[in-house]
Formats: sequence, C-alpha cells, structure tokens
Amino acid sequence: MPDRDYDIINMDALVRIKRLVLRGCLRFTEKARDEMDADGLTAGEVVESIVNAQNIAKTLRSRSRARRYAGERLYVIKSFSYDGTLIYTKGTIVREAGREVFYVFVSAKVATFGDR
Repeated sequence: MPDRDYDIINMDALVRIKRLVLRGCLRFTEKARDEMDADGLTAGEVVESIVNAQNIAKTLRSRSRARRYAGERLYVIKSFSYDGTLIYTKGTIVREAGREVFYVFVSAKVATFGDR
C-alpha cells in the first residue's frame, strides 16, 4: 500500500521545483551540462520534462561530503520533453542569496531499446 504522507511530501516538493523552474530559478552543474551535451539535450528540453513531470520518482539523502549539508535531499525526476524524449534529472533545492534555486546535478536522456 502506498505511503500517502510520502506522496504528499513529494508532491509539495514537485510543485516547488516546477515553480522554481518556471521562474528561471534553475542552475545546471558543469557535469549536468556535459551529460546534456553528450545526449544532445538542451536546457529547454530539461525544463519541459520537469514541468511535464507527474511525480518525483525517488527522493534520496545525499551521502557526499561535497554537498552543502549532510543528508541533503536529492530529487529524481523522470519525465518526457514535449517531443517525447524521456529525461532523467537529479537535483536539489538550495538557498542562494536569500532565495530558492533548483540545482540540477544530473540530466540525461534515458536510453531506450531503439537508441543506439
């Protein structure tokens, strides 16, 4: 049986993420940009996939020492761009200069059986 509280918390996070993205409060790490370049993805396609998302696929707690604080929440979103490309995005919400920003660490095209 699904955990309703978990679903509600993730939906709140997804709404926050979508609002940040639509307001342009979005940053890509160099690694995410490299992954996007390798897959031929544009920032616009990543934005489209986040805005189209119906849910957060997974929420993780970061164990990396490079993160801003221990246990930082990382959100995994898998969704389609407007042209039907399935995109995997992992990021977190951070405060920057007193306002929230969605930081994208990973964003890549999800391989499918038809991809080469």
